[in-house]
Amino acid sequence: MLIESEVQTQRKVTIKEITNAVRAVINTRTEEITDEEVLSIIEDFVLHDSRTKWYPYAKKIKLTETVFNITRRELDILQPYADDNEVSEIMVNGAKKIFVERNGKIEKLPILFEDREDLEEIIRRLAAKVHREINELTPIVDARLEDGSRINAVYRNVALNGPILTIRKFPKKKITMEELILKDSISEEASAFLKKLVRSGYNIFISGGTSSGKTTFLNVLSDCIPREERVIVIEDSAELQITKIDNVVRMETKNANVQGKGEVTVRDLIKASLRMRPDRIIVGEVRGGEVVDMIQAMNTGHDGSLSTGHGNSPEGMLRRLEAMFLSAADFPMEAIRSQILEAIDIIVHLGRLPNKSRKILQIVEIAGYKNEKYIINPLFQYQISRGLIATGNPLNNQIKLEMRGGEL
Repeated sequence: MLIESEVQTQRKVTIKEITNAVRAVINTRTEEITDEEVLSIIEDFVLHDSRTKWYPYAKKIKLTETVFNITRRELDILQPYADDNEVSEIMVNGAKKIFVERNGKIEKLPILFEDREDLEEIIRRLAAKVHREINELTPIVDARLEDGSRINAVYRNVALNGPILTIRKFPKKKITMEELILKDSISEEASAFLKKLVRSGYNIFISGGTSSGKTTFLNVLSDCIPREERVIVIEDSAELQITKIDNVVRMETKNANVQGKGEVTVRDLIKASLRMRPDRIIVGEVRGGEVVDMIQAMNTGHDGSLSTGHGNSPEGMLRRLEAMFLSAADFPMEAIRSQILEAIDIIVHLGRLPNKSRKILQIVEIAGYKNEKYIINPLFQYQISRGLIATGNPLNNQIKLEMRGGEL
């Protein structure tokens, strides 16, 4: 039976106290210390300190892992989930509520930060790694980590329930078209059709909602580009894994520094890419005025260009492109529609079903414009009972296909 003083000691010990004690030992070392030495210090402390002697052995092991992650890993208690290949997104809503998306489903984690300051320290550390800072004056940070993960952090003066941290991970292993077929995300017939269009130089735009798989599918389509071509890749945050093309240039936007200088936008990069002798230009995602430069690039001999954007349907995506174009350039609406019509040949629309699976829902051809409406030629349509099936409509514009010696 525990005496009262021992119970009191057991209740008072916290992860922060143990972490601080371990750090105090580490700080006494003058030479560089390895992970193995740090782990040994932590194990010695957790296994032999009087404040933890009543803990079960399993809890001591868990405590050792937690303290090690806090002291040696940049993501603290989130590190095991960052290392888990099944986790695609980590969502921290303040210090006490942490969620992950695992295999397409969101689940709440049985962990929490001891206080808001611990979470803020992680956010500041992540921002510092990419030469950014987050505070009350600059309360929002968007950045990419060295492993390609994308982070978004919001400071406490903006987020009412405490500091917010969102980490979107990207698979280390690139997903292939064959894997998408096995997952029933696309049919074999539609896959073969799109491969021919990419090789033949059709300009393809991928639309869909948030987390519908647009970037993943753009990655997959890029594998179909002939190896001998020169490709310029432009992204807000580098996510694409272009591995099968030797002559590839990758560029990423840059935010302004604390003095408000040094910003490089997607528009700047698209303009620069036109002087790099590209065969094709891939723009990771269009969100604003860069749509003007992307459309013009597609209309000036860079066939086979690819891009993505947020849209609820192919028609909705076209309307969004119009709105973005209009907000960036004072063009007559008819001229804008004419440019979009000439630039984009095919729209592939993705979505997430209620069971959280990601599917290709539509593949359509932009066939023309009449009576203030785009003429959409549906080529493939997803049906719940049958999957993604061909509509039977022929591809109207087969000129690029014929010029490359292909056929459907």
